[in-house]
Amino acid sequence: MNKRTVPATDNAAARQTPMMAQYLQIKEANPDCLLFYRMGDFYELFFEDAEIASRALNITLTRRGKHKDADIPMCGVPVHAADDYLQRLIAQGHRVAVCEQLEDPSEAKKRGYKAVVRRDVVRLVTPGTITEDSLLAVDRNNFLCAVTRMRGAGRDGAFGIAWTDMSTGLFQVTETGTSGLGTRLSMIDASEIILPEALYDEDEIRLLVDGLAAAVAPMPAAFFDGATAESRLQAYYGVKALAGFGSFSRAELGAASAIVAYMDKTQLGENAPLDPPRRETATEILAIDPATRASLEIMRTLSGERKGSLFHAIDRTVTGPGARRLAERLNNPSCNEATIAERLEAAAHFHNDPTLTDRIRSDLKAAPDIARAFARLALNRGGPRDMITIRVGLDCAATVLATLSGAATDLPNDIAAAQAALAAAPSDLSDRLAAALADDVPLLKRDGNFVRSGFNADLDDVRALRDESRGIIAGLQADYAALAEIRALKVRHNNVLGYFVEVPAGHADRMMADPLNATFIHRQTLANAVRFSTTELSGLEAKIASAGERALAIEFETFEALRETILAGEAALKAIAGALADLDLMAALAALALERGYCRPKIDNSRVFRIEGGRHPVVEQALAQEAKAFVANDCDLGPPTDAAIGEGGCLWLVTGPNMAGKSTFLRQNALIVLLAQIGSYVPARSAHVGVVDRLFSRVGAADDLARGRSTFMVEMVETAAILNQATERSLVILDEIGRGTATFDGLSIAWAAVEHLHEVNRSRALFATHYHELTSLTERLPRVRNATVKVKEWKGDLVFLHEIAAGAADRSYGIQVAKLAGLPASVIGRAEEVLHRLEETDRSGPAALVDDLPLFSAARARNEAEAAALDPEASALRAAVDELAPDDMTPREALEVLYRLKGILS
Repeated sequence: MNKRTVPATDNAAARQTPMMAQYLQIKEANPDCLLFYRMGDFYELFFEDAEIASRALNITLTRRGKHKDADIPMCGVPVHAADDYLQRLIAQGHRVAVCEQLEDPSEAKKRGYKAVVRRDVVRLVTPGTITEDSLLAVDRNNFLCAVTRMRGAGRDGAFGIAWTDMSTGLFQVTETGTSGLGTRLSMIDASEIILPEALYDEDEIRLLVDGLAAAVAPMPAAFFDGATAESRLQAYYGVKALAGFGSFSRAELGAASAIVAYMDKTQLGENAPLDPPRRETATEILAIDPATRASLEIMRTLSGERKGSLFHAIDRTVTGPGARRLAERLNNPSCNEATIAERLEAAAHFHNDPTLTDRIRSDLKAAPDIARAFARLALNRGGPRDMITIRVGLDCAATVLATLSGAATDLPNDIAAAQAALAAAPSDLSDRLAAALADDVPLLKRDGNFVRSGFNADLDDVRALRDESRGIIAGLQADYAALAEIRALKVRHNNVLGYFVEVPAGHADRMMADPLNATFIHRQTLANAVRFSTTELSGLEAKIASAGERALAIEFETFEALRETILAGEAALKAIAGALADLDLMAALAALALERGYCRPKIDNSRVFRIEGGRHPVVEQALAQEAKAFVANDCDLGPPTDAAIGEGGCLWLVTGPNMAGKSTFLRQNALIVLLAQIGSYVPARSAHVGVVDRLFSRVGAADDLARGRSTFMVEMVETAAILNQATERSLVILDEIGRGTATFDGLSIAWAAVEHLHEVNRSRALFATHYHELTSLTERLPRVRNATVKVKEWKGDLVFLHEIAAGAADRSYGIQVAKLAGLPASVIGRAEEVLHRLEETDRSGPAALVDDLPLFSAARARNEAEAAALDPEASALRAAVDELAPDDMTPREALEVLYRLKGILS
């Protein structure tokens, strides 16, 4: 976020109010944030902050006083609704410094009439460091990501990446080269990215990170200093060495250290409960570059919506943590055969026992978000409801454990690990929280009344005094009303007068005359009422105030003791939260498979790719809503069985008309791989997939104006990435390479790309094309196969069968598809004529047709004449309509035209 100019203090400070001087001082210390400056029940913003916030929040911009002879812009939001406004600001990439009052205004008054309440920033709110439920998406992690680059020591250009979700504690690091940076960042999908200012100044890096859906915050180089990184991490975790956490490169340590430094800056000393960093190696993860992620619509559609994405289609989780675990798997599919096998075995266990699956899912519906509640308590930002969340979560864990214990004893490793974590729950924490906390507690501890009656005898005594005093006040009101003989007399309270007697203005003279003036002391006269105090009320007020304050103090002490007990169980509580999320995901994948008829894929380290009856998971569900069936198709891209051909996957050249389902067929096979490698059953009759190391998809057309790239340039850049990076273990899907340029240029590029994939990459690949000339490559490239989408012409119309069969399409049916799209009949007729002449000349001389064919206008006239001969009535009607000028007609003239047209038809 760009730094903004801050109104600087000057020698004219004497002309400033003390409050504005304080504001400017705090703002100067936080120049890159919008400053929420607490004034009573509002957070106020001034100067440029106010102008930005008023636009972003659509709230009124007002003026308050003057600064350097100019009005001061101001806007504000109520404290009780601040979270809603913060959410909107954070969503737009803003950072907010929250400045609170650190003392009671009455304390400030003791220092003098012009003394200002002490204020300071207590927290910086940024997109990657929020923990409030109201600001977080339930079904996705909120990652803060740090990127740095370390040079020298033989690692020139090595990027260190660290990312953490402060709301759950997850913390991971990895290292990548320049070519893999964009892929890894897109897979992390962070909300906020921090990086060195010098790195952000490099054009290519700036364009890369600015192109991601994340707020970007360039930071000083000191945050990423590799020389101090290890000591900073040791201090954060309170250890003497990091060896117990694993082995990390210098670049990884620099990025991890930046995360910790940024936490210290934004949380102002409150340590977030981050897990020790875990190193992730590139070989563990199925690499998916940004273009592939977008074209496959994994987490969101091309329009940016969740609905219609793969995630939305397969999500059957019943808890927020379970949904986040699914998103994590989809963003980071495994490449490890053993890991995938264990995940599939866990899903199979639930799939084979639907009754257990239903019971577990029913138990889990009551599971709250333990990890996020714990994080808020650890940051001293939690409240009584977060403690209730911990208690309910522990109770839910016990219920789930009982359900699992009643199932088979030979549980798969992943389920057994979850069961062990649940069994290690703190034995008495739930009981203690249940005994201490009331059934209905407030959101904030400052509101009190969250400790259960009977838990603390001293608290019960003070509460009794406080509550009985309310009865005394009611009794005094009755006594005073009888004494004054005024039924409308009320005893009220406010923060200025304390307790006071109030009567309608018409009774003022009587109250201030003998004998009542001996009891009632006049305090205030209003337009419609008069207020009095009494000696008895003044004494009672002090007694009530002390009782209320003492009760709240005891509740605060109880809260802190409970918080410390909860924090002491950090390891067990995090393990329980993770276990519940894992079980939710395992059971959800089984439920999805049972619901949609998915099969368990066979996964190994071969180069096999054999899908029988494969289906597109998203399209299939969309068709089901319209009571339509999806046409399943087979696909076999594994190495041929003929040993003479050699190793390497097959490449299918897929031809056929647009709208016939080529792109759907390509994508569904890529999505089947993705689902298989997250440990899910897949939409197919059977599937055998050799583990894929990289997934590439070049489908669709888009430009990149920010980098000055045309649609065709983007296509070529993405194709280049595939041809330079794909391996024998990769899966490549390419759609219409070469369309964006001249016909022969495009054909030549597509031809060469097919040969490169076959001879160099040797990947398993699907290559859709309209260049039918490419189908002849099967005669010279032994692992290339032709496949086509079946269509049928019926009475001049085109019927799509959506079936993939061996062979090549004899034509593209482009004109028929254009006709279905609604192109004018004259255009369709002309296109057919041009196509016929091109086919007659074997497409060898299209330029000659310019002179050979009649002009378009002449052809249109001829077509219309032929149509008129076949249907004179329609021709006359068309001619009459062409003559009309609706914009120039009166209503009466339009009515007359309708009668005339009706006459032509009759």
